[in-house]
Amino acid sequence: MDGVFMKSRPVKVTDTTLRDAHQSLWATRMRTDDMLKILGQLDRIGYYSLEVWGGATFDSCLRFLDENPWDRLRVIKKHASRTPLQMLLRGQNLVGYRQYPDDIVRRFVHASVKNGMHVFRVFDALNDTRNLRVSIEAVKEAGAHAQGAVCYTISPVHTLEHYVETALELVEMGVDSICIKDMAALLTPYRTYRLVERFCKEINLPIDLHCHYIGGMAPMNYLKAIEAGVDIIDTATVPLAFGNSQPAVEMIVAALKDTPYDTGFDLEDLYDIAKYWEGIRIKRGFQRGVTSLTHMQVFSHQVPGGMISNLYSQLEQQKALDRLDEVLEEIPRVRAEVGYPPLVTPMSQIVGTQAVLNVLTGKRWAIIPDEMKHYVKGLYGRAPGQVDKEVQAKILGDDKPITCRPADLITEKFEDYAAAIGDIAKSEEDVLTYALFPNEARKYLQAHVEGAEKAVFMMSEEIRAVKEDGYMDINQVRELIKLVEESGVSEVTVEEDGVKIAVRKGLQVAVETPAQVSTDGGSIQSETKREGDYPSHWKRILAPMVGTFYRAPAPDADPFVDVGDEIVEGQTLCIVEAMKLMNEIAAEEKGIIREITIDNGQPVEYGQLIFLYEPAS
Repeated sequence: MDGVFMKSRPVKVTDTTLRDAHQSLWATRMRTDDMLKILGQLDRIGYYSLEVWGGATFDSCLRFLDENPWDRLRVIKKHASRTPLQMLLRGQNLVGYRQYPDDIVRRFVHASVKNGMHVFRVFDALNDTRNLRVSIEAVKEAGAHAQGAVCYTISPVHTLEHYVETALELVEMGVDSICIKDMAALLTPYRTYRLVERFCKEINLPIDLHCHYIGGMAPMNYLKAIEAGVDIIDTATVPLAFGNSQPAVEMIVAALKDTPYDTGFDLEDLYDIAKYWEGIRIKRGFQRGVTSLTHMQVFSHQVPGGMISNLYSQLEQQKALDRLDEVLEEIPRVRAEVGYPPLVTPMSQIVGTQAVLNVLTGKRWAIIPDEMKHYVKGLYGRAPGQVDKEVQAKILGDDKPITCRPADLITEKFEDYAAAIGDIAKSEEDVLTYALFPNEARKYLQAHVEGAEKAVFMMSEEIRAVKEDGYMDINQVRELIKLVEESGVSEVTVEEDGVKIAVRKGLQVAVETPAQVSTDGGSIQSETKREGDYPSHWKRILAPMVGTFYRAPAPDADPFVDVGDEIVEGQTLCIVEAMKLMNEIAAEEKGIIREITIDNGQPVEYGQLIFLYEPAS
């Protein structure tokens, strides 16, 4: 380690608090107004970049927070103008869970730059660089910084040479820096040293190391990476550090103080910022990052901490939390059978959901989500290893995987999405949002049509209610509207007598009361039939998971089946959306549909009756 590749200079630091950290620990529920008061202080620390956007933050704004993600980007840029803003971009998947047309990729990147983004960390879940070329070209065309990411995992096919070859392909595409993305926390200190040392020898670009804490190796990895010559590391403020998140910036800054790698950051300033975030954490009831035995077992099951959190939540909803260990044992088996994809979005959801279905149904590969079919078909890119032939046959039948770049098969254009959303979209950003998340975008945009003069009282993120008289005090409304206009945000929320009141830009005092509001945070569901309410020879089809019931792949599509339709074995009857994946429910035998017990688009519980059918005689 004498010298040529040891870089004795201050280490640069990216702060992940506003994106990856709260995605990993707080289910991406941090609101824009949580960020607003601290952005100026963050901007003055001296970070290399602030990771503030991308990943799951985009659709979480729409799904859960009733916020416009583009507004969030503009607000952050306004209040943190010195430090480059950074986002995580899933290559051809952008910030979604499937591949999008090339013109949508280019328009999205250019719109992001126009609204304040500068550093794009671009990755592909399969390290298939074909899926990165267009997005990297678009970043360069827009005059921004393209950081090509290599996803790290462990398998028989993921060797040191694989990572070097992938990185060199990214260099040929013109990236400005390289990131080693250790999303599952599988790196160990000496593996880290060898990997960074080799990258520094082969690549004349800045090298960034992104590690999740999970099993506790990340701080040691950072120190060994720094010794090997890494240029940039990723950290988070201590209230949002550790556990599934990144190491705490305060720890790393203190460790490097008075060394050639000293960041130069003021620890007291970092503590002030941490106190603010600790207040937000307590106020919102968010968890602290901790490492449990299950997390520590990552070195055995190789399941990322964020994925474990999703599995825990999903199994808890299914009332099957006691089967978590079975699911964790099933995940490596499924992963091996489908060619060892790295467990990062969207592959973590695809493999994890398949494992849950295999365990809960007791029939391996009996229910196969559309996304798993698309992956094995090659529509996400090349599988890193060989897919098991028997599993492939179960999934594809006689069909064969594609060999071309997946996006070459996509025919939709920006104009098609613009026509589909129509006048509800008021900007290019609205159309792009619709292209990425059609159902969520339509719902959001319809609720925010320009000129809809209403003020909404929010009991929670999902259930709305209004005061009995239907009006707020006019002076209070005026003050809130003034606050909205002056702050630059699109919405301000205050709490009065236990009721949260949200006022959005341009809104007035009239209110509207949603029909059938549930005051206890629950959902209004269709009644389901009980045993004995139907002929004894009819059979039931039950929901295999908690999710949303669709009679077709999308709410606007034609139903698959209706009452009275004849069905055959293996025929798809409906979709249950869970963990952002569409899971097809198929008929087990020939028969006739006699009753559909739930409405399209309604939530379903695990084991809930959804169909009654009469078997063929």
